[in-house]
Parts: sequence; structure tokens; C-alpha cells
Amino acid sequence: MNKNITLGGIKKEDFYKTVDEKQVELFILSNKNGLEMAVTNYGAKIVSLYVPDKNGKPVDVVLGHDSIDEYLKSQEPYFGGVCGRTGNRIAKGKFTLDGQEYTLAVNNGPNNLHGGLKGFNAVVWDARQTDSQTIELSYLSQDGEEGYPGNLTTRITYTLTDDNTVQIDYKATTDKATIVNLTNHSYFNLSGAGDEYIGDHLLQINADTYLPTDDTAIPYGKPEKVEGTPMDFREFHEIGSRIHDDFQQLIFGKGYDHTYVLNKKGNELSLCAKSISPKTGIEMETYTTEPGVQLYTGNWMTGEFEAKEGKRYPMRSAFCLETQHYPDSINKPEYPTVVLRPGETFHSQTIYRFSVK
Repeated sequence: MNKNITLGGIKKEDFYKTVDEKQVELFILSNKNGLEMAVTNYGAKIVSLYVPDKNGKPVDVVLGHDSIDEYLKSQEPYFGGVCGRTGNRIAKGKFTLDGQEYTLAVNNGPNNLHGGLKGFNAVVWDARQTDSQTIELSYLSQDGEEGYPGNLTTRITYTLTDDNTVQIDYKATTDKATIVNLTNHSYFNLSGAGDEYIGDHLLQINADTYLPTDDTAIPYGKPEKVEGTPMDFREFHEIGSRIHDDFQQLIFGKGYDHTYVLNKKGNELSLCAKSISPKTGIEMETYTTEPGVQLYTGNWMTGEFEAKEGKRYPMRSAFCLETQHYPDSINKPEYPTVVLRPGETFHSQTIYRFSVK
């Protein structure tokens, strides 16, 4: 196999570019079962992920672009990327830590989103492919970057294992008290990137409660039960079966864009969600050590640009399962803490496991 080109024809050379005085590249991982994942160190993004379907045909299950130039100008800057220092939203871009107030960029309505104007999804990481199935990425976010305190060193390892999992390990340390909430923002379509609608996907989420939000997607605070609402995915439901219900939370988000409070003890690695495409038979099980997962159903996608293989991505042509701490945690002391202090190590793990039904 030519490892300078992916199964979908994406060329390594189309990612070879200097950005912010650092070298961008494309790295291709593969396992013994025919899974293949391409990762670029620009934003630590998963560019493509080929999984065999029920007929053994490789299907690319993540959305993205064919070249670094397209990523640099993309209308969807988070495709496959790592969001940080803090994924999701911080109300009004402000927080107080150890008595000092910090002000962040307001880049999503009145709030800070996914780290700010130039989050971890838009920086060039140092990368080292250690073998055919593993890549290690690291980034030093300097004190004051995007308004955050402390020099934060983050290391991410992507491993494509022989039991057909994508394993993501996050570690971070700081020299000054700061906040950290890292997540991967892959846009999944288990019927294949470019398939127009994920409403027929079956989804199950291991959560009895979720966090209702205001109309700017900031949680009120207290979790509410999913029971008796279209937020209930404790059993399998088609993603689109209730997405148009006359339910205030779905109206606010134009669909699902909510954090589910996972049923778990502490930071154990446990089942988060299961999703299945009826077209390809591909099933994805998600496991995480994180306390929550953000379900986002691509409500703001437009289909206005061509992406991989010349395909377009219209509204709700993907879903995201962003494993993470809760939005605005630093301003809600009742939530699991996102504070990281010197001498501590932030560590989390998320696994996406693939099979066919």
C-alpha cells in the first residue's frame, strides 16, 4: 500500500505547508483489519477514517477536506480537530480563578467557544508518528494565549488499535493555575462522509440527565431528566425522529446541541454512546473517562462548499459526540472542576470502537 496517499486519494503532499513558521504534514495510520486514519498536525485533526462496512467496503466516516489549504479557509474550522484550552462555551468570555478575573474572546454570540479566536484546532502541533498505528502530538500554549493563564503543555496520542478502535489519550500540565477542557470535534456520518442526512442513524446515550441551556447554549446549571422528552436516548432512537418536536431546547439549538451527564462513577472509562448506520451497518461505540458528552447534530452546516471528493455537507449531514467536561464549568462550582494546577496532570481518554451489525 502506498502510504503517501489515503484510501480516498488524499495525498500527503497536499498537506505539506508552512503555517505559523511550523511544518504541517499528513500522517496515515492503519491496522491489520483494513481500518485507516489520516491525521494532520494542523489542529490535531482527524482528516479521514476508513472503516469496513457490512460488505467489507471501506467507508470514510468523518467529514473534512482534501488539503491543508481547504482547512485554512474552511467554514467549519473544527472538523476533526482538538478543541482547547476549553472546549465548548464559557459564558460572556469571563471567569474568575483564585480571585483574579480573566477575559477571553467572545466568538460565539455573547460567549467564548472552543478556546477562542485561535484555539487548539487552529495551531500547528509538534508531531511524531511512532509506528504504523500511533501518532503523538504536543503543543505548548503560552501564558496569556487567548487570555488563559499559565504555560500549558498538552500531549495527545492517537492510536488505531487492532481491535478496531480509535483511542485518544490527552495529557496536560501547567506552571500556573489554569482551566482545561479538551475534546475532539470529529463530525461523524457512519453512512459515509457526503451522505446527506444522519437522521436515520440509531443513537443510544448512557445518560439519565442532560444540561438544558439558554438560547446562547449556556447551561442553566442543574441537570434535568431526559425521561418523557425528545432528549431521551437511553434506548436506541433515530436521531431525526424527534428533532423537529415542539420542544424549547431543540428550538434553541436548531436541533441537538446539548451536554449529556453520563451515568458513571468518577473518571472511570465507561460506555458513553452507541450509534449505527442502517445503510452501512457500521456501529460506533464511544467510551470515555469524561463526565459528559456533547451531542451536536450539525444544525448550522450549510453545504455551501465542496469538501472531500467534491462532496457537500448540508445541514445535519453529520453528528458529533464531543466527550468533555460540562460547558461553563469554571463559572458553576457545582460542576466537575476544569481547574488544573502546577504539579497536577490532566489526563483523559476517549475510545471510538467500530464494528458491523
